[in-house]
Amino acid sequence: MKKIVIIVVLTGMFAWAVYDLTADSRGEQSIDENNFTVAENTADQEKSDKLNEDSGSDETGLEVGDMAPDFKLETLEGEEVSLSDYRGQRVVVNFWATWCRPCRAEMPDMQKFYEDKDVEILAVNLTSSESSQSGIQDFVDAYQLTFPVLMDKNSEVANQYQIKPIPSSFMIDSSGRIQFKALGAMNYELMVQEFEKMP
Repeated sequence: MKKIVIIVVLTGMFAWAVYDLTADSRGEQSIDENNFTVAENTADQEKSDKLNEDSGSDETGLEVGDMAPDFKLETLEGEEVSLSDYRGQRVVVNFWATWCRPCRAEMPDMQKFYEDKDVEILAVNLTSSESSQSGIQDFVDAYQLTFPVLMDKNSEVANQYQIKPIPSSFMIDSSGRIQFKALGAMNYELMVQEFEKMP
């Protein structure tokens, strides 16, 4: 009887692994309020990230201690902004969307954090998932957001940063290195706590 149970369990685990592997390899995009999935990066990028971890070099990556990947996007007002424009300053890169309830809960704390601390916030909107650009402006006005809102129209930066749940945030120090990442909403206290640890 025990052998049969073990065989059933192992077969189930194997079937799940095959399903999971094939689902990942399709690189499909799905939108879900609690889990926003974008196409996975290539195997070459994963190998590069692994090499960064092992070598401790100044190569870019997505783990704490890695140099944050640079990107360039337009703001809601049409101005081009790069992450590298903010070198020398501490920056929070926040990925969000108007339809995301945890994002809505986080935004007032993000605005307060921006007003209270010497920090730059780049709020990367997942524009390809939005119903309209005017809805984004309405959201910004309703929440009285004064930090730059960047439009990721083709999910290029979301893919580059391998964003799955939203909101997701990366706290980047003045040298461009990731010091903290949050997969999910943060409150004001956590923002301040992690910010104060940054060089």
